[in-house]
Amino acid sequence: VIFKTTGTMSNEVTTPNRRGRALSTVKAPNNNLISPLLTDYYQVSMAYAYWKGKKHENHAVFDLFFRRSPFKGEFAVFAGLSDCIRFISNLRYSDDDIEYLRSVMGSEVEEGFFEYLQSIDATELQIYSIKEGSIVFPRVPLLRVEGPLAVAQLIETTLLNLINYATLVATNAARFRLAAGEKATLLEFGLRRAQGPDGGMTATRYCYMGGFDATSNVLAGKQYDIPVAGTHAHAFVSSFQSWDELLPWKLTSKITGEEVDFVALVLEKKKLLEDAWPSSPAQKHLTTDERELASFVSFAAAFPHNFLSLVDTYDVLQSGCPNFVMVALALKDIGYTAKGIRLDSGDLAYQSTECRRYFKFCSKKFDAPFLATCTIVASNDINEATLHSLNSQGHSIDTFGVGTHLVTCQAQPALGGVYKLVQLNDKPCMKLSAELRKVSIPGRKTGYRLFGHDDAPICDVMVIDGEPCPQPNKPFLCRHPFHAQKRAVVRPKKVQCLHELVWDGKKGVVEGLRSFQERRDFVKKQMSSLRPDITRPLNPTPYKVSVSGELYDFHQKIWLQSSPIGELN
Repeated sequence: VIFKTTGTMSNEVTTPNRRGRALSTVKAPNNNLISPLLTDYYQVSMAYAYWKGKKHENHAVFDLFFRRSPFKGEFAVFAGLSDCIRFISNLRYSDDDIEYLRSVMGSEVEEGFFEYLQSIDATELQIYSIKEGSIVFPRVPLLRVEGPLAVAQLIETTLLNLINYATLVATNAARFRLAAGEKATLLEFGLRRAQGPDGGMTATRYCYMGGFDATSNVLAGKQYDIPVAGTHAHAFVSSFQSWDELLPWKLTSKITGEEVDFVALVLEKKKLLEDAWPSSPAQKHLTTDERELASFVSFAAAFPHNFLSLVDTYDVLQSGCPNFVMVALALKDIGYTAKGIRLDSGDLAYQSTECRRYFKFCSKKFDAPFLATCTIVASNDINEATLHSLNSQGHSIDTFGVGTHLVTCQAQPALGGVYKLVQLNDKPCMKLSAELRKVSIPGRKTGYRLFGHDDAPICDVMVIDGEPCPQPNKPFLCRHPFHAQKRAVVRPKKVQCLHELVWDGKKGVVEGLRSFQERRDFVKKQMSSLRPDITRPLNPTPYKVSVSGELYDFHQKIWLQSSPIGELN
């Protein structure tokens, strides 16, 4: 596999507010589609109604959270915060934006509203967030947005768009990493199957953050400094129709410095392998496809340092695998080490195991130790269940190339994040529903993570504004948000405040945004902190998300006050 790390594309900008004062220096949004108009029309309609009713400056608090963990699991990986900060830091309507809104909203909308829109920026907003890359759980706010009602409302859809998919695909990638194990190399091959260019680029970024090692996406490699990987497709092999098409390749030996007839050297190795094959694990005479061998010779001549071949165009065990060995032995004689093979169809467990047997045989037979441990890459529509199945069967695969099921998140196509008003002018707001999971928790609140003596998280607890927070080694009552009988006193060894101020409208970004590599490393650290029973693929243990006793009582009080009393006749 060819790995290459390239430089990042820098797009640092200074963001001024409407008064011309610089807020911060942050990267511009990764996509020029990310603008205030990347929203649902009803957000603008509500903003006009707020403005018309003189509520637009009311101080609002919104929570952004999800109600259920994705992929039938018990956790998610929080991603997309940096994109949100870039969007917020550049929040402003252009003249063209205003003209478009004026054209679609009609003449009944007062001109003063458009003047108001044109004055909007993020100077009155404050955003509190969980650290990007954190393991997160349902109902605990990922973001808490505070500021003028209309402004906070107008950014809802954009924030959800930037967080929902990023969190979903980063979680999917983390689950693939869990299934494959730490030693496996994971390659993201999803660009051709992604939902358009934007989906492909976003998927690559957050799959890498979630635990993948490289991508086939060249543009993402350039822009985000992600290692790129790739060899060749079946088309390259099929493009050779006969041995006679092969050029008379000459390669310079790294051992002697002399020019070597590479084609003749491969033919020598072919004869040696044919003589040895009856005593190999195959125990049969060797007859390989010369068209395939010609393609391998040609590709190896182009990439002698990184030769890895796709071996399933014709027949993996009877042709592809031995043809690779012939070329690999020829490269060895002139000082190069072949990398390995890729399997893209068939029984991956069986084929990989047999190929490894052949490689070990050839390693001893021809004094080529590298063959015993050369890389075996597998692709072929791999999903999370495939990885668990391969583990249970036993296999010899070192690297997995994953595309469709990873980037499209076929197991669950949407996270279901929501954005709810929880407080207005210091008064709690609550959404009721006949579905218990859709009932919101009112008030301005902060989340804490409580850790046990083994340093593993015990539970998350939400605390109402002004209430004393949990303290290490002191008892703290944690209650289920909805079920009165579910409660426990927790004495945590360590307490972590989950929410920190990341955007202050008066100052801009409170702390510098962490690099992409730092976020990736943080995900790995977070994943290692979870108990295995929470991350297991089948029937994982539910992670406890709770509220304080005071927040529970407050919630119940507001719920009763907001619920109508029925009448029976």
